[in-house]
Amino acid sequence: MHVVALRVELRIRGARSLKEKRHTVKSVISQLTATFRVAVAEVDDLDKWQRATLGVAAVSGEAGHLTRMMHAIERWFHQRQDVEVLAIAATPVEMVP
Repeated sequence: MHVVALRVELRIRGARSLKEKRHTVKSVISQLTATFRVAVAEVDDLDKWQRATLGVAAVSGEAGHLTRMMHAIERWFHQRQDVEVLAIAATPVEMVP
């Protein structure tokens, strides 16, 4: 079994309150989960209305599949108009016994 995780730091475009930020983050998480079937959670910057940090995790039997999926997720984030990607960091794909 192979596991990979991404830490995605975002700037929320147009957010002027925590309510607007939460609306955008909820939409991003919902669409990301539906599109890629990954686990997603907001993991940092909870009280900053223009920033969000998401953790994205996936499991597969094939490491190459996870690598391709993480690249696709990075492209997906860069194509969105409602967020700006500040940083994306991937943990190495590892084999779990």
